[in-house]
Amino acid sequence: MCVSVLFAQTQPASQGPKPPSPPSLPGAQHPEPLPKENAPVPPTRQTTLEFDPALIDHSVDPCVDFYHYACGNWIKQNPIPPDQSRWGRFAELQEHNRDVLRQILEQDQQPDASRDPIARQIGDYYYACMDVQAIDALGLKAIQPDLDAIAALPDKQQLAAVIAHMHNVGAGALFNFGSGQDFKNSNMVIAQFDQGGLGLPDRDYYLKTDPKSVEIRAKYLAHVQRMFELAGEPAAQAKADAATVMTIETALAKGSMDRVEQRDPYKVYHKITVAELQALGPDFRWNEYFRDTNAPTFTSLNVSEPDFVKAMAAEIQSATLSDLKTYLRWHLIHSSAPFLPTPFVNENFSFYGKTLTGAAELQPRWKRCVEFTNAQLGEALGRKYVERAFPPAAKADTLKKVHELEAALGQDLQAVTWMSPATKQKAMVKLHAITDKIGYPDKWIDYSSVVVKRDDAIGNSNRAAAFEEHRELNKIGKPVDRAEWEMTPPTVNAYYDPTLNSINFPAGILQPPFYDIKMDDAINFGGIGMVIGHELTHGFDDEGSQFDAQGNLDNWWTADDRKRFDEREACFVQEYSSFQPESGLHLNGKLTLGENTADNGGARIALMALLAAIGGHPQPSVAGLSTEQQYFLSFGQVWCANERPEAVRLQVQTDPHSPPEFRVNGVVRNMPEFQKAFSCKAGQPMVSANACRVW
Repeated sequence: MCVSVLFAQTQPASQGPKPPSPPSLPGAQHPEPLPKENAPVPPTRQTTLEFDPALIDHSVDPCVDFYHYACGNWIKQNPIPPDQSRWGRFAELQEHNRDVLRQILEQDQQPDASRDPIARQIGDYYYACMDVQAIDALGLKAIQPDLDAIAALPDKQQLAAVIAHMHNVGAGALFNFGSGQDFKNSNMVIAQFDQGGLGLPDRDYYLKTDPKSVEIRAKYLAHVQRMFELAGEPAAQAKADAATVMTIETALAKGSMDRVEQRDPYKVYHKITVAELQALGPDFRWNEYFRDTNAPTFTSLNVSEPDFVKAMAAEIQSATLSDLKTYLRWHLIHSSAPFLPTPFVNENFSFYGKTLTGAAELQPRWKRCVEFTNAQLGEALGRKYVERAFPPAAKADTLKKVHELEAALGQDLQAVTWMSPATKQKAMVKLHAITDKIGYPDKWIDYSSVVVKRDDAIGNSNRAAAFEEHRELNKIGKPVDRAEWEMTPPTVNAYYDPTLNSINFPAGILQPPFYDIKMDDAINFGGIGMVIGHELTHGFDDEGSQFDAQGNLDNWWTADDRKRFDEREACFVQEYSSFQPESGLHLNGKLTLGENTADNGGARIALMALLAAIGGHPQPSVAGLSTEQQYFLSFGQVWCANERPEAVRLQVQTDPHSPPEFRVNGVVRNMPEFQKAFSCKAGQPMVSANACRVW
């Protein structure tokens, strides 16, 4: 089960399991020159990220549409850059952080003998990534040994060895394999199998019959064909091979569990023996696969979707050896695209960037190379980032606010009238057991064994992926390290992990507009306070509420309390399912339930914590705004965004988060505190006649 993150950047392609290979993001339309060895460090981009009352659009009534009241002027003044599919306050801060990381990497790429080992490693990785001329000159030679291994596959019995190698270098094919906490014994790490092997973002892209889905499938087929042609196939053969890929992936999609089902932890927990797995998929040599991934010996594992194993096994049996080779060749090329020559990068962008997200232009090469470095050597780069951009005072003040929000949630848990004393007691035990992680890990990942060369971009990526794969698999059978992080320090995001019962706030988000040490409490509680409250509430949403204080999948509720909880959650499902980003495109209230619960609960307890912190003494007015109005505006303005229609459609189909407008208006319409602050009247759109509330 995935951790619950505050915000999901739309990922247009299935990226496979950890280790995190660089995502199939847009490449450069035009090759960029390699930075000179002595190139000057570019200046940090100047962006106003602070809370700003001037962003308010006073032509909009806050009681009619609070989101466009709070964000109207920002929306007008901030068109989407051509290399983006959406542009919002998150993206502004991400861009700022990316500039900081670029300065670090531009400095560390200089071949100075005095560089420390971390600077040399991240600098050389970045340098090789930026060397477009060398990548173009190399052509397909970088992946030719792997292409040859696929071509030489003698029979299906040897398939396991090839898949193991592909997974070791971050190429997703057929399924995902990794490690994770045992849902029923959260102190131990076990092996985990998960569905995968798709090139489109989700199973439904293969199965839906609406005109838009049919159109995207046709464009995907054309994309796969063009990639095969770039790899040297004649057009007719490439077209036939693309059809083969679609046939196999469609079969895998039909056996896959949908995203709503995957939100139920009981539906994705099936701990079975390796022998039982072999019986589910008898034509795949599982023991050889596990051996060749260098996983430690184990006798049982969690198979998230047993039906997928059956569907995969059936497809392996029915497909010809030639067809399976075609499928594997596609996934190798697809996963390698960011580090292949420019024509592959451009074609990759044409589908995954333009078609799926609506982006008009590729991101500059440096942006992608910064992101790839952060993805593959994240805690090495993160150490440098923290030294430069995260003062100790920010960590201390954030922890203080976390404790204030935890106290507010405790008061809320005690005050709710629908929960029995027995369940309240267990809820308080869980709350008090939550681990608070701020900024960065106490112990950094040691990447010293990863060989990084200045002239081997794809080799660097593959070796970093293999390192991460080994690091993850090596955890199998060992006690859980509860101090680990799932995000790198520069990340503009936050998350709750139900199996660790921890809340996690990377340094990257602890800046304006979310947090500003210079601003009054009303602004900071509306920003980072709401983020903290959101993550805390995830411990008590539809998923998190099924895990106990130690992170075990365990029903700690009375039957009546659980029924009352589910009834309150159903209100959110119905409410958010009625929202339409565009005519006929409804949100999936079941898919977004956990995030909607966290948004509503987080905003409420953050306001409670603010009022407790100021102790009945209103803060100074800002632009005529009261303390409560400042709070709600700060909350609303962190979500200001413009989005392309393609990106919105992709988000609605695949993302458990609601689009920004509904993350704001969907919350305030359920809050009497908001209606009082802005003098809203019954019958106005921001006053729900049947307000939803759990926490």
